[in-house]
Amino acid sequence: MRILGIDPGSQRTGFGIIEMHAGGRLVYIHHGCLQLGRQPFLQRLGLIHQQLHEVLQDFRPQSAAIEAVFMARNADSALKLGQARGAALVTLLEAKIPVSEYSALQIKKAIVGVGRAEKVQVEQMVRRLLGLPDPVQSDAADALACAICHAHSSGTTDRWQERQIR
Repeated sequence: MRILGIDPGSQRTGFGIIEMHAGGRLVYIHHGCLQLGRQPFLQRLGLIHQQLHEVLQDFRPQSAAIEAVFMARNADSALKLGQARGAALVTLLEAKIPVSEYSALQIKKAIVGVGRAEKVQVEQMVRRLLGLPDPVQSDAADALACAICHAHSSGTTDRWQERQIR
């Protein structure tokens, strides 16, 4: 099963693609950040939609996982994050890709074992779990972590094993 993880953001939206093979083995495919530049906000939403659509065409994921909205201290930032997340969700729904949502706490606990882990710890564990030799930009590392969390969720594993048996 090919899984796309997304770490939405209005400045940078990270993405990561992994495959889960029989037995739960994870294989790294690709990662990156959508190039949003310094465009006005509404244009950045359009770029998220357009560039994510291109990622979907290039890599053909069968499932997606996205980080859930958290409460930010700044209401404007929270609203912009929600809109960026919405642009990503619409793109996934248009492509008829099943989407699961995970909180930052769930993702960190799945990757590091501690829900309050630091970004550096998440990035290091993502590299270790996927056998990546080089550092990964934090937004892309968070997206890969989201994909790994999804791969390890019992529902995903059960559905994958069901498909393999058939």
